[in-house]
Amino acid sequence: MDQDRVETCIVCGQPKEEGIHIVNEFICLACEAEMVQTRVEDEKYPFFVHRLRQIAVRYHV
Repeated sequence: MDQDRVETCIVCGQPKEEGIHIVNEFICLACEAEMVQTRVEDEKYPFFVHRLRQIAVRYHV
């Protein structure tokens, strides 16, 4: 990814330079790390599922 490019994370809504793309959506490294470490029992898990589901809704994946 271009280090000078700032994108808005679909999870936290913050502008960040580094992260991953899923389809055409950007997830910052901090949110990615938190998501992969979140257990199903964690109260934040449904929030992450909801945010990721938005990708499927927008792009019909």
